[in-house]
Amino acid sequence: MKKKTFHIGGIHPNENKITAEYKAIEAPLPDVAIFPLAQHIGAPAKPIVKKGDKVKVGSLIAESGGFVSAPIYSSVSGTVAKIEERIDATGYRKPCIIINVEKDDWDENIDRSSTLETIKNHPELTPELIVEKIKNAGITGMGGAGFPTFIKLTPPPNAKAECVIINAVECEPYITSDYRLMMEHSDEIIVGIELLMKAAKVEKAYIGIEENKPKAIKLFEDKLNQRNDIKVVPLAKKYPQGGEKQLVDAVIERQVPAPPAIPVNVGAIVQNVGTTFAVYQAVMKNMPLISRYTTITGLQLKNPKNFIVRIGTPINILIDNCGGLPEGENKLLAGGPMMGKSLFSTEVPITKGTNCITVLTDKYAKRKPMQPCIRCAKCVEACPMGLEPYLLARVSELKLWEKAEEEDITSCIECGSCHFTCPSNRPLLDFIRNGKSTVMGIIRARK
Repeated sequence: MKKKTFHIGGIHPNENKITAEYKAIEAPLPDVAIFPLAQHIGAPAKPIVKKGDKVKVGSLIAESGGFVSAPIYSSVSGTVAKIEERIDATGYRKPCIIINVEKDDWDENIDRSSTLETIKNHPELTPELIVEKIKNAGITGMGGAGFPTFIKLTPPPNAKAECVIINAVECEPYITSDYRLMMEHSDEIIVGIELLMKAAKVEKAYIGIEENKPKAIKLFEDKLNQRNDIKVVPLAKKYPQGGEKQLVDAVIERQVPAPPAIPVNVGAIVQNVGTTFAVYQAVMKNMPLISRYTTITGLQLKNPKNFIVRIGTPINILIDNCGGLPEGENKLLAGGPMMGKSLFSTEVPITKGTNCITVLTDKYAKRKPMQPCIRCAKCVEACPMGLEPYLLARVSELKLWEKAEEEDITSCIECGSCHFTCPSNRPLLDFIRNGKSTVMGIIRARK
């Protein structure tokens, strides 16, 4: 039987899931934890602590900075050392809270037991209370963009949710953090799905998992075989199937229109599997978002691993735990090789959205010389949004912003499929990303 997938574009990069069967281990605590105030889409959080304040694991250290924002909690116990600007994963200096780590004292309200809490034993959990707990826990999308989760669960009046789709695709090469989470916490994830369904007031949920994860597919199918409300949907291997619009197309065969349309406009609320686990922890265990599964990987890395890591931990601690950087020139990416952002420092901390750190040696990271476009249209064929990347790149290079907007540059999901397929080694995504950012700024200014 042919597996389901999205209908436009897509590519098949080498998977390199070298850590897939490595069970996640607890990462060592840092001596100093760094908490950027902008770990999500929207307004940065506002500090509520000052130098010298004592905090515990689970203490609120920054509150939401607006409606589209999320609070931040300390993942460590210790003393607030300072609030200053540090380089984050974007390469820019951003305000951060710096905490000197002392012991490991937890907030007494957090349930750290492994006892599984089920939704039927908590009749007090109304949809509104679930959303409030998710909001207060600082949960954001943990698969990439970092959109505050509670907003997705409160769609605008003109949109009606019909189902929840769990993004367990993990189609990006190298990354295995979501896979390990699924294999190690399937029961909690299922309860998390039930909570999301109740919060969204829907009766149906789907879990999209690519066929290169047969153990995860079987695990969830076995656990859900007596249920009709939550269905596992095996998907063909195809990048970028983890994109929201591509996943909606693959699972329920509905196409999400161009921005500002979002999945709920066609009846779907999409949540990452890591976010789903965080929802379980927040609602059932009173645990704010303070840790996450993260893969540290690379073909030349001595001991690549999956970690359960406290947010705020500098990545150099994790890399050292994997045997250190390979000799010679290295490129570090926050994420995978397709959509990951190049890092400027190994002192950048793990944040809510850091699912992977990929180490590429010069052999794999060095770009080949750019050649003239030969109009082969491979980038057009690969684009999952049905755009013309060669054209968008060219008009961006020439700063023809009106033409870029006219050609729908804001619909680009920055997946890098065009860049990957180009036989002329043209940095299409670089040009398009710059053009998209500029055009979106022009649109905001116009409004």
